Amino acid sequence: MRTSTNKGARRTARAALTVLALTLAAACGASDDGDGRGGDDKAPKTATGTLEQLAEKAECKPNIQTDADELRQANCTTGDGKYVLATFATDRGQREWINVANDYGGSYLVGRKWVVVGDAKVVTAVRGRLGGTVETGSDHTGHTGGGDSHTGHTGSGHSGSHGS
Repeated sequence: MRTSTNKGARRTARAALTVLALTLAAACGASDDGDGRGGDDKAPKTATGTLEQLAEKAECKPNIQTDADELRQANCTTGDGKYVLATFATDRGQREWINVANDYGGSYLVGRKWVVVGDAKVVTAVRGRLGGTVETGSDHTGHTGGGDSHTGHTGSGHSGSHGS
């Protein structure tokens, strides 16, 4: 039992680091002033499936970065731009991830047990293929000072695979 608990704690810590990396990359790359919601009447029924099935529907060749029991994540680059597609083992795990990620800002396309993270414009475009609901995290772009080493970061080289 003790080994299982320690293993679970390491997985949770790894997932938390992944959340932080994903949200920082999304927040740092986002500069669109649009609401990222798109026309509700134009979105298809929300897609379901594995990471690979969702990637195919989104017209992305997934570059898998994290392949864990509770979280699978891939970087995608399409004509719409770059984004991260993440799938979750449970609804609860997904909601906890989103709750933490929202504190870092960014745009999130949310479906059942999956999330797309990227620039608002990209999220809107992907929504046209996957459906889902757009959520926008807290905007921290107006903050100055405070020692935040991530302010002004352009997401150079972040794959979101920290701790794997």
